[in-house]
Amino acid sequence: MEKITFQSKEEYACPVCDTVFHREELLSGGGRLIAGQLTDELHRLYQPSAKYGDVYPLVYQATVCPNCWFASTEKDFNLLPKNACFDVGEAEEDRKEEVRFIFPDVNFYENRDIVSGAASQYLVLRCYDYYGAKFSPTVKQGIASLRTAWLLDELHRKQPGENYDWLATLFKKKAQFFYDRAVEYEQSGKESLSAAQNLGPDTDKNYGYEGVLYLSGILKVKYGCAGSIEQRNASLESTKRTIAKMFGLGKSSKNKPGPLLELAKGLYDKIKHELNEPDADE
Repeated sequence: MEKITFQSKEEYACPVCDTVFHREELLSGGGRLIAGQLTDELHRLYQPSAKYGDVYPLVYQATVCPNCWFASTEKDFNLLPKNACFDVGEAEEDRKEEVRFIFPDVNFYENRDIVSGAASQYLVLRCYDYYGAKFSPTVKQGIASLRTAWLLDELHRKQPGENYDWLATLFKKKAQFFYDRAVEYEQSGKESLSAAQNLGPDTDKNYGYEGVLYLSGILKVKYGCAGSIEQRNASLESTKRTIAKMFGLGKSSKNKPGPLLELAKGLYDKIKHELNEPDADE
């Protein structure tokens, strides 16, 4: 199989244990990535190529210290608050034990595969607990949760019967929690989304704040609102109003991104159908 990654020339020094390492980066071009459909969770699927096989960009996004397994986005890796370094170091064995419980043979000194890619995103989710509000950690944890789930979906496709589908659903429920909280924090002023310059959630496009609101809604419909019928209906009503207001449904939407607008319309209709509302525009 042809080469799809390379070791970056830039050296990274772990702020927790001082280990120096190089990131594994995905080579671009050459037909390595053949874009497929966009899912309703804003996840870009890729088709395997005859030359390179399956390529998953999400596998290489997280920056992980291969020694202590501290992880974050590349941008934030060296910005871990000084007063958190001791706590991250003290929790090393705990996070390694948690990861190995799910992925027993992970080794971040080796080139990544889907398993270590999923483990790396889980470590990002876990390690953002140590970042303050100015880093927009909540939405970054939501993104990491979704990315973990998507890679677990791929593992299930390759290895059915290993309960990866159950784990994927669990992480999507975690993502729903974080996205819901991120929107709440943004609207209350407790934690801005501004430090997350690229809100993804995947690597192919930044859907911005509108994407965050849409994901909060679609994840809530698919994986949240598990209480009483009354609670779920109230939550769906609130989500429907937010989606209608943000995307101008029933009005001119020329300035909205096309694929996201279509998905938002689909979500809006799905909520109306569940609430047994007529199809006429409000």
